[in-house]
Amino acid sequence: QSYCHRLQHDMYFLTSTSRLNEQVVDKIVLQLNRVYPQILTNEEAEKFRNPKASLHTRLSDLLKHLQKKGERHCQEFYRALQINAEQLFNDLPSRKILKTPDPTEIDTDKEQYMLNDRGPVFFLACFSVAAGLAVFWYCCNSETQVIGRARRILGFSPIIIGRHVRNICMLYLEDISRN
Repeated sequence: QSYCHRLQHDMYFLTSTSRLNEQVVDKIVLQLNRVYPQILTNEEAEKFRNPKASLHTRLSDLLKHLQKKGERHCQEFYRALQINAEQLFNDLPSRKILKTPDPTEIDTDKEQYMLNDRGPVFFLACFSVAAGLAVFWYCCNSETQVIGRARRILGFSPIIIGRHVRNICMLYLEDISRN
Protein backbone atom coordinates (compact mmCIF):
# COMPACT_ATOMS: atom_id res chain seq x y z
CA GLN A 1 0.00 0.00 0.00
CA SER A 2 1.47 3.34 -1.04
CA TYR A 3 1.97 6.21 1.40
CA CYS A 4 -0.52 8.38 -0.50
CA HIS A 5 -3.23 5.73 -0.13
CA ARG A 6 -2.35 5.28 3.52
CA LEU A 7 -2.58 9.04 4.06
CA GLN A 8 -5.97 9.14 2.38
CA HIS A 9 -7.08 6.28 4.61
CA ASP A 10 -5.74 7.98 7.76
CA MET A 11 -6.99 11.50 6.94
CA TYR A 12 -10.23 11.29 8.93
CA PHE A 13 -8.44 9.80 11.91
CA LEU A 14 -5.79 12.54 11.90
CA THR A 15 -8.20 15.44 11.44
CA SER A 16 -10.70 14.31 14.05
CA THR A 17 -10.82 16.43 17.20
CA SER A 18 -8.01 16.30 19.76
CA ARG A 19 -5.83 13.81 17.88
CA LEU A 20 -3.13 16.32 17.00
CA ASN A 21 -2.59 19.51 18.93
CA GLU A 22 -1.28 22.82 17.65
CA GLN A 23 2.30 22.25 18.79
CA VAL A 24 2.64 18.83 17.18
CA VAL A 25 1.27 20.08 13.86
CA ASP A 26 3.74 23.01 13.97
CA LYS A 27 6.62 20.62 14.67
CA ILE A 28 5.59 18.40 11.75
CA VAL A 29 5.30 21.38 9.39
CA LEU A 30 8.69 22.69 10.49
CA GLN A 31 10.29 19.30 10.02
CA LEU A 32 8.81 19.00 6.53
CA ASN A 33 10.11 22.49 5.80
CA ARG A 34 13.64 21.76 7.06
CA VAL A 35 14.18 18.14 6.02
CA TYR A 36 16.32 17.27 3.01
CA PRO A 37 14.90 17.20 0.39
CA GLN A 38 12.71 20.10 1.40
CA ILE A 39 9.11 18.92 1.31
CA LEU A 40 7.42 22.26 2.06
CA THR A 41 8.70 25.60 0.87
CA ASN A 42 8.89 28.51 3.31
CA GLU A 43 5.66 30.01 1.94
CA GLU A 44 3.82 26.69 2.23
CA ALA A 45 5.11 26.19 5.78
CA GLU A 46 3.89 29.67 6.77
CA LYS A 47 0.49 28.92 5.24
CA PHE A 48 0.12 25.66 7.22
CA ARG A 49 1.33 27.30 10.45
CA ASN A 50 -1.01 30.30 10.19
CA PRO A 51 -2.62 30.64 13.66
CA LYS A 52 -5.61 32.55 12.18
CA ALA A 53 -6.93 29.41 10.45
CA SER A 54 -8.39 26.57 12.48
CA LEU A 55 -6.19 23.57 13.20
CA HIS A 56 -8.60 21.23 11.43
CA THR A 57 -8.51 23.34 8.24
CA ARG A 58 -4.73 23.67 8.25
CA LEU A 59 -4.21 19.96 8.83
CA SER A 60 -6.71 18.98 6.13
CA ASP A 61 -5.07 21.36 3.67
CA LEU A 62 -1.62 20.02 4.57
CA LEU A 63 -2.66 16.41 4.03
CA LYS A 64 -4.34 17.20 0.68
CA HIS A 65 -1.29 19.20 -0.40
CA LEU A 66 1.06 16.31 0.43
CA GLN A 67 -1.12 13.83 -1.45
CA LYS A 68 -0.96 16.03 -4.55
CA LYS A 69 2.84 16.28 -4.30
CA GLY A 70 3.39 12.52 -4.39
CA GLU A 71 4.69 9.47 -2.64
CA ARG A 72 7.94 10.89 -1.22
CA HIS A 73 6.12 13.79 0.43
CA CYS A 74 3.59 11.49 2.09
CA GLN A 75 6.38 9.23 3.29
CA GLU A 76 8.18 12.17 4.88
CA PHE A 77 4.93 13.20 6.60
CA TYR A 78 4.68 9.75 8.16
CA ARG A 79 8.30 9.95 9.27
CA ALA A 80 7.68 13.37 10.87
CA LEU A 81 4.52 12.05 12.52
CA GLN A 82 6.42 9.10 13.93
CA ILE A 83 9.14 11.35 15.34
CA ASN A 84 6.81 13.95 16.85
CA ALA A 85 3.77 11.86 17.87
CA GLU A 86 4.83 8.23 18.09
CA GLN A 87 1.79 7.03 20.05
CA LEU A 88 -0.57 8.55 17.50
CA PHE A 89 1.54 7.09 14.69
CA ASN A 90 1.20 3.61 16.21
CA ASP A 91 -2.58 4.05 16.53
CA LEU A 92 -3.15 4.96 12.86
CA PRO A 93 -5.74 2.79 11.08
CA SER A 94 -3.31 2.06 8.24
CA ARG A 95 -0.71 0.85 10.77
CA LYS A 96 -3.24 -1.50 12.30
CA ILE A 97 -3.95 -2.96 8.88
CA LEU A 98 -0.21 -3.44 8.31
CA LYS A 99 0.17 -5.07 11.73
CA THR A 100 -2.64 -7.57 11.13
CA PRO A 101 -0.84 -10.90 10.76
CA ASP A 102 -1.34 -13.20 7.85
CA PRO A 103 -2.87 -16.44 9.17
CA THR A 104 -0.43 -18.49 7.07
CA GLU A 105 2.59 -16.54 8.30
CA ILE A 106 4.66 -17.81 11.24
CA ASP A 107 4.64 -15.50 14.25
CA THR A 108 8.37 -15.14 14.84
CA ASP A 109 8.00 -13.70 18.34
CA LYS A 110 5.90 -16.66 19.44
CA GLU A 111 8.22 -19.10 17.66
CA GLN A 112 11.24 -17.53 19.33
CA TYR A 113 9.57 -17.96 22.71
CA MET A 114 8.69 -21.54 21.92
CA LEU A 115 12.32 -22.36 21.12
CA ASN A 116 13.78 -20.57 24.14
CA ASP A 117 11.38 -21.49 26.92
CA ARG A 118 13.50 -24.25 28.45
CA GLY A 119 16.13 -22.06 30.06
CA PRO A 120 19.89 -22.22 30.60
CA VAL A 121 19.92 -25.51 32.55
CA PHE A 122 18.46 -27.36 29.60
CA PHE A 123 21.03 -25.77 27.30
CA LEU A 124 23.90 -26.77 29.59
CA ALA A 125 22.57 -30.32 29.88
CA CYS A 126 22.31 -30.67 26.09
CA PHE A 127 25.72 -29.13 25.59
CA SER A 128 27.26 -31.48 28.18
CA VAL A 129 25.73 -34.53 26.52
CA ALA A 130 26.93 -33.39 23.09
CA ALA A 131 30.43 -32.66 24.38
CA GLY A 132 30.54 -36.02 26.18
CA LEU A 133 29.47 -37.86 23.06
CA ALA A 134 32.05 -36.00 21.00
CA VAL A 135 34.86 -36.93 23.42
CA PHE A 136 33.59 -40.49 23.59
CA TRP A 137 33.47 -40.82 19.80
CA TYR A 138 36.92 -39.26 19.45
CA CYS A 139 38.39 -41.63 22.00
CA CYS A 140 36.74 -44.68 20.45
CA ASN A 141 37.99 -43.97 16.95
CA SER A 142 40.55 -46.68 16.10
CA GLU A 143 42.69 -44.28 14.08
CA THR A 144 43.50 -42.04 17.05
CA GLN A 145 46.21 -42.88 19.58
CA VAL A 146 45.00 -40.70 22.43
CA ILE A 147 43.41 -43.33 24.66
CA GLY A 148 46.02 -42.83 27.38
CA ARG A 149 45.49 -39.09 27.40
CA ALA A 150 41.73 -39.54 27.36
CA ARG A 151 41.97 -41.90 30.33
CA ARG A 152 43.91 -39.27 32.26
CA ILE A 153 41.35 -36.59 31.40
CA LEU A 154 38.42 -38.82 32.37
CA GLY A 155 40.21 -39.86 35.55
CA PHE A 156 40.31 -36.27 36.76
CA SER A 157 36.77 -35.37 35.80
CA PRO A 158 34.43 -36.45 38.61
CA ILE A 159 33.23 -32.87 38.90
CA ILE A 160 32.38 -32.53 35.20
CA ILE A 161 30.57 -35.84 34.80
CA GLY A 162 29.11 -38.09 37.44
CA ARG A 163 31.17 -40.89 39.03
CA HIS A 164 28.98 -43.61 37.50
CA VAL A 165 29.36 -42.22 33.99
CA ARG A 166 33.11 -41.77 34.56
CA ASN A 167 33.44 -45.40 35.71
CA ILE A 168 31.59 -46.67 32.65
CA CYS A 169 33.78 -44.59 30.35
CA MET A 170 36.94 -45.83 32.13
CA LEU A 171 35.84 -49.46 31.80
CA TYR A 172 35.09 -48.94 28.14
CA LEU A 173 38.50 -47.32 27.52
CA GLU A 174 40.27 -50.15 29.34
CA ASP A 175 38.34 -52.70 27.28
CA ILE A 176 39.31 -50.94 24.06
CA SER A 177 42.97 -50.70 25.06
CA ARG A 178 43.07 -54.49 25.69
CA ASN A 179 41.76 -55.22 22.20
